[in-house]
Amino acid sequence: MLTTYFECGRYRFPMKMASTNGLKTVFKPLVMGILNVTPDSFSDGGKFQSLDHAITHAEQMIEDGVDIIDIGGESSRPGATPLPLDEELKRVIPLIYALRDCGKPISIDTYKPEVMREAIIAGADMINDIRGFDSAEARAVVADSDVGLCVMHMQKSPETMQEQPRYQNVTQEVIAFLRERCDQLVVAGVEKNRLSIDPGFGFGKTLEHNIELLQNIDLMQEELGLPVLAGISRKTMIGSLTGKPVERRMAGSLAAALAAMAQGARILRVHDVAETVDAIRVWQAVNTSKVM
Repeated sequence: MLTTYFECGRYRFPMKMASTNGLKTVFKPLVMGILNVTPDSFSDGGKFQSLDHAITHAEQMIEDGVDIIDIGGESSRPGATPLPLDEELKRVIPLIYALRDCGKPISIDTYKPEVMREAIIAGADMINDIRGFDSAEARAVVADSDVGLCVMHMQKSPETMQEQPRYQNVTQEVIAFLRERCDQLVVAGVEKNRLSIDPGFGFGKTLEHNIELLQNIDLMQEELGLPVLAGISRKTMIGSLTGKPVERRMAGSLAAALAAMAQGARILRVHDVAETVDAIRVWQAVNTSKVM
């Protein structure tokens, strides 16, 4: 059974649908806006590197209707090499301090326990870890806090993840991985309603793997009882399906976001906040009807 709420630091988000006045309601997923302060991210690297530009972009996302702002200081694109700890701290911690009182939850996309610790001190409400909190140190840092967590699946590492990824049954193997990592976090002292899960689209998966996982979001959510975060925006799978370069993948990304929403995803991680918010509004209006 899906958790009733997602506890995210200073914020609490309902995760279940409800029906009122005889109407069937469609769950409105949270829109997580991507704010990369990196020179080399696959889509928007270098655009928001300066603090002023990053703050301006965050303000625009808030105006556009974002629910969560996800700050990333290290690129995790295929083939990316690890970033030194000091450099990541210099990129993200001042921005967290600058945005901590913006009225929206601030998420930090990092796998380093030291960055997690400093981000929590700075005011972050959520930790988004591509390595799924694989170290005991990372689990200890987040357990002693109230931040929300996103546990992601990745095969291998960013440097090698797209070198012939293989699975016997990708959906069941991803579910088993996420269950194990979430169980470890609960044992470490993390409350279950602070957890969300991400199947890791594009992180050690072929196009066929990604499509199968997208088709089975509802199954993952049901099996684990946790809200699914879907991060598909502008990724290679969109390029493979449309034949479009990164800068022309908005339409495909919106279609993928709605497909994830139709499968029950509770959080959509996107680059194009305003357009995603509009697409959700239209989808929700069309798919809300009287219960007969």
